[in-house]
Amino acid sequence: MKKTPFILSILFLVVVGFVLNALFNEDEVGDVVSGNGRIEATEIGIAAKIAGRIEEIYVGEGELVNAGDIVAKLDTTTINSQLQQAKAQRQQALSAVEAAKMAIAQRESEKAALNAALLQTQAELKAAKAHAARTSELAKTGAVSQQLAEDNLTSVESTKAAVNAAKARLTAADATIEATRAQYYSSQAAVSAADATIAQISSEMDDMILKAPRSGRIQYRVAEPGEVIGAGGRILSLVDLTNVYMTFFLPASQVGRLSMGSEARIVLDAAPHVSIPASISYVADVAQFTPRSVETQSEREKLMFRVKATIPVSLLKQHIDKVKTGLPGVVWVKLNDEAQWPDDLPELVVQ
Repeated sequence: MKKTPFILSILFLVVVGFVLNALFNEDEVGDVVSGNGRIEATEIGIAAKIAGRIEEIYVGEGELVNAGDIVAKLDTTTINSQLQQAKAQRQQALSAVEAAKMAIAQRESEKAALNAALLQTQAELKAAKAHAARTSELAKTGAVSQQLAEDNLTSVESTKAAVNAAKARLTAADATIEATRAQYYSSQAAVSAADATIAQISSEMDDMILKAPRSGRIQYRVAEPGEVIGAGGRILSLVDLTNVYMTFFLPASQVGRLSMGSEARIVLDAAPHVSIPASISYVADVAQFTPRSVETQSEREKLMFRVKATIPVSLLKQHIDKVKTGLPGVVWVKLNDEAQWPDDLPELVVQ
């Protein structure tokens, strides 16, 4: 019984030593580390730009498609009617333009006739003035009657009135021509507006034919033919098989030694006999798992950062029919370019 306090003291010292060692001694990190993850790829939603009813979907889940392939189509019955209406309005505006052109030509012809009439009345006024001047002189000598001289002066005033009337008609003709030209410009604007409407409707009709934005595999059919979807409603989900990677996590001490573009190897559970070449393409700048406090070194080691290892595009294209997402595996990565891969690492897939 006397030995019990002594034994407890020794046990206490051992526990304290273990804790202190855990708090203040950092485990050595090798030059090659690993992490668990799953194969992922960029997912793209193929959605309708405008609202409408799905008329047809041309692909099924799991099918490979190329960029630009038509994958779905919306019903265009209503919008096609709008297009026909816009085309009819354009034709009506074109007819108004032609009518305005003819009206302008007619008004200009009338103006030319009025201008000729003005010149004629101005000539008549000149002759009337000359005749009245002669008769006035003759009336002073008694060669002609005073009445005749007065009649000639009256004729001058009448011709002056005719000249003024001709000028007024000419001014009215100019105003008519300007009004007709305004109608012409308005009709041209109506044609331009109709062209813009046709272009807009045609663009919307093109948007109702959905095409694959990239090459890849159809992951899901989110909607089916006959369903009505709103603007931005997703119809298909496409996986880009040329951007495939595995996401895994590494502690702060290892991420600190990791370089972008570092060489990596991926070993899938489904194919443990081969390793797939990859390279580090992304390292998170914020820790994913953070304790409440990071005052001690051991707690800082709990900080885990998300990392991506991307498979080369050339290799993916070579085996595009075998590329699948969601497969679990292990990523091996070098923290030092001079490091050697483990001897038990499976054989590398040749690109």
